[in-house]
Amino acid sequence: MLIARENETERAEHPVDVVEQLAATNDWSFDRDDEDEISISVTGAWTEYQVAFTWLPQIETLHVSCAFDLKAPERRRAEVMALVNAINEQMWIGHFDFWPKEGVAMHRHGLILSGGAQPSASQCAALLDHALTACERYYQAFQFVLWAGKSARDALETANFETRGEA
Repeated sequence: MLIARENETERAEHPVDVVEQLAATNDWSFDRDDEDEISISVTGAWTEYQVAFTWLPQIETLHVSCAFDLKAPERRRAEVMALVNAINEQMWIGHFDFWPKEGVAMHRHGLILSGGAQPSASQCAALLDHALTACERYYQAFQFVLWAGKSARDALETANFETRGEA
């Protein structure tokens, strides 16, 4: 079933321009080879993240992906996929993917801007912050599966363990 809606309306500003201004304001290293995409490098606590914002005009959505290298040997890929599924069960916003051919894991989400809606800098910052927070939170779980040989459930429980207080 298709719901009738207006055609895409003109925008005062290209959605990726808003992200570029945000990157420049924060002195982040970025590259914009295409009008509809920007790539930003962000250093996290555990690894370097490659963040891409892509404008998808056909569905009027600003898509964000936050990727990190995850060279999973063939013997651990099924457990990595089980981990992705277990993580996604906990996610309220966005989801994780694992692309074994490219050797990356990523968090993905989209901001629908139908009818000519404009993203604000704070919305774009929130998209980026959520993606980075999710990657930082679950990065160690991926490492536990790959290098400690843990099951997806054990890795997730270990990564989600929160300490309180100080020793």
